[in-house]
Amino acid sequence: MRKDDLYITIPSFFRCPISLDVMKSPVSLCTGVTYDRASIQRWLDSGNNTCPATMQVLQSKEIVPNRNLQRLIQMWSDSVALRQVDAESAAPSSVVVPSQDHVKLLVKQLDKNCSSSLAKIVCFAGESEENREFLARMDGFLNAVFDFMRNAESDIKLIEQVVSILDLIQSKIQDKKPLLESNCLSTILVVLQRGTSDSQIQSLRLLESIAIDGESKLKIAEKEGLLLELVNSLSKEKDERLIEASLSCLSAITKPKRVKTKLIQYRTIPELKNLLSEPNMSVSIIEKSLKLLETLSFCKEGRVEIRHDSKLLQAIVQKVLKVSSKATEHAVTVLWSVCCLFREEKAQEAVVGCSNGMTKFLLLMQSDCSSATRQMSADLLKLFRVNSNSCLSSYDTKTTHIMPC
Repeated sequence: MRKDDLYITIPSFFRCPISLDVMKSPVSLCTGVTYDRASIQRWLDSGNNTCPATMQVLQSKEIVPNRNLQRLIQMWSDSVALRQVDAESAAPSSVVVPSQDHVKLLVKQLDKNCSSSLAKIVCFAGESEENREFLARMDGFLNAVFDFMRNAESDIKLIEQVVSILDLIQSKIQDKKPLLESNCLSTILVVLQRGTSDSQIQSLRLLESIAIDGESKLKIAEKEGLLLELVNSLSKEKDERLIEASLSCLSAITKPKRVKTKLIQYRTIPELKNLLSEPNMSVSIIEKSLKLLETLSFCKEGRVEIRHDSKLLQAIVQKVLKVSSKATEHAVTVLWSVCCLFREEKAQEAVVGCSNGMTKFLLLMQSDCSSATRQMSADLLKLFRVNSNSCLSSYDTKTTHIMPC
């Protein structure tokens, strides 16, 4: 493949057997063959019941994310991105990582030859921890970047390069307050709206890194359009890496009550229900979805929405002891918060009605989970017992002509 005069060799096993493109979300069938999620889903939705590569009849149509291959593809993609330069710059064969003195000169010339300069600075930052430390500590570097951002809002490619640089050095920046300025948040919003999946993920990591206290979290949440864009990124049709990054970012900024209330208004809980109801969603996404749901369950508006959604409550119960210890603890905390701490009757009825619920809480009480989780499980178990006694009481009342009180 040739891109901007850069020749790239794509490993054959990175290509989807159906589309022949590099896989964005690799998933495996029961035959062991891996495909891109979108391609194989279209194949199965068309009524086919065979593996396209082997033509074997499928015993199950379940698709399982191939995390190892996805990591390999991401590592390869990142290495390619670092070698790409603008078509107007010198050929890649002659491009070398610039020296520190050269970088200082590139920063001064940002306005004159911005595309080429940014590409080289990205390359420099991606080379080593030492280089990232150098950029973060360079006098005037961040000011130069921020000045450049104010004048580049219409060029998404340039903005993506700026975000890439800031993402690379964000852990080295001592004072992150300038990143909370309106023009910086506006730049991040533009990338979330118009950028590639990779640049959107970089923007989300950058946002998460600057959400360090209540004030910064509120400032991010109050940036017009930003919070809504984060919620939109949770759509299950999106890249799973983007969904995961969005969940991490939302969890980082959702401590203040005002932020929780806004998220509920933006229909975050239905999006979380969709993710939890998706049969082939990754462990990490389920864990992060339940963690965010746990945070929202401690807000009155969140509990009201959760208690009225029996399907969501059933999905939460199903994740107990099925995904991971983290997912179990978050799920139990949500159920306990809604059913026991705040005693929402409709939620109690929905949870008690879940099959295997009682068995799961019994098993949890005998497991090596945290003492807090065991105690919450014991409280939830009482709901089943109270409900059972209530049913027996009701039955006795109706049959007094046979069984005297």
